[in-house]
Amino acid sequence: MSTFGILGSGQAGSVLARIAVDAGYDIVIANSRGPETLQDLVRELGPRARAATSSEAAAESDFAILAFPYAPGATLPADELAGKVVIDNNNYMVWRDGNYPEVDSGRSTVHELRQEQLPTSQVVKAFTHVQFHERLPLRGPEDALPGIVRLARPAGHPDRKALVVSSDHREAVELVTRLYDDLGFDAVDNSPLSESWRSAPGTPMWRHHVDGQSSEELVRNLQRAERIPG
Repeated sequence: MSTFGILGSGQAGSVLARIAVDAGYDIVIANSRGPETLQDLVRELGPRARAATSSEAAAESDFAILAFPYAPGATLPADELAGKVVIDNNNYMVWRDGNYPEVDSGRSTVHELRQEQLPTSQVVKAFTHVQFHERLPLRGPEDALPGIVRLARPAGHPDRKALVVSSDHREAVELVTRLYDDLGFDAVDNSPLSESWRSAPGTPMWRHHVDGQSSEELVRNLQRAERIPG
């Protein structure tokens, strides 16, 4: 099984580490504070998990996720991630990140900007419209589970949900499609990255991110999106 590098140990990174280990992946996880701050987490996750620096996690992984927001001046381990699939689960949130003129004008998407930061990697947008926290408001005990756990279904289940994947690289789409399947979801390809605005916050498909949608519903909602440049 592949080694999954998780750069960022916040809610998304920590939950993804747990479910990836449960699915049989080895993971190496890093944060900005250093591997010593992750010892409790890796102890909980067991022998398939280890903590490292960001550069080490990038170098030791077969593929990786950047589980933190895009920032124009971010220093990323580009050399260690060269030639690898890099998942970006970031969403453009003006209230959190401020305004990026390239995105506001429609000239680019935030995921294309991430690809520019990692020109020798295969950046892919994934895991951006599924929740890594409990459902609010809670309706019952199951809603206390993270959305990515609560909505997962085995292949062939009649209520199987789908998640979007967007990339300029076919290999990246194929890898994420396999990963989605391992974690209990179908994949809908919305490539290339220039089309990834169709699954951004506020679009028709985004309105279903709490309780999910089938592949057919997701395709229809992606097609309904309208781009209104600022």
